[in-house]
Amino acid sequence: MTAPTSLRFQESALAPEAAVRRHRQAAGEPWFTTVDAGQTLRIVDLEGNQAVDVIFYARHDLAEHYSASDTLLAQGGIYLTTGSVLMSNLGRPMLTISADTCGRHDTLGGACAAESNTVRYALQKKFMHNCRDNYLLALQQADVGLGKRDLVPNINFFMNVPVTADGRLTFADGVSAPGKYVELTAHMDLHMLVSNCPQLNNPCNAYNPTPVEFLFWQGETA
Repeated sequence: MTAPTSLRFQESALAPEAAVRRHRQAAGEPWFTTVDAGQTLRIVDLEGNQAVDVIFYARHDLAEHYSASDTLLAQGGIYLTTGSVLMSNLGRPMLTISADTCGRHDTLGGACAAESNTVRYALQKKFMHNCRDNYLLALQQADVGLGKRDLVPNINFFMNVPVTADGRLTFADGVSAPGKYVELTAHMDLHMLVSNCPQLNNPCNAYNPTPVEFLFWQGETA
């Protein structure tokens, strides 16, 4: 399994004014929503270098969810980009990245948590806002039957986590910029769990969490 040496860019042909739904997500906050089979979803990094932590679940079988290991095995690489197919733990395609102006997204860095903030940074960082707490809050409010045990390794859209020659993960300045986006087309009805990452201790958000935007197009438009 290797990391690509270049970014893969693909502009979208979809017009924002044709979107059937638009949602602006505040900096550092969680969101839980649905994506229908055939819809295309665009995530826009409005101000640049904002990590967006996302997990997908099959809407009609909550035991089926995004699987980082199945996705990486299927594509033979550790980053997501144009053409990448996001696979479920049952080996089924959930979404395909159909356009990407950022070029690369992380699958290994995981979601920040009180525990990881303590270990990586300092004891007093334990009580900082974090993605794991965001996830739990969103799932509790959604009340669809998902909970703590359903949290699995997530995707970090727009986040740059280089892997060193000895296999270590490092957090680096992002490869995104204001207005960059990634677009995904859904192959099944999905729940989408989002934490617009509140991390302040590493460069994943340029030390300044910012808003992002989500746009949705119907299948016949996509």
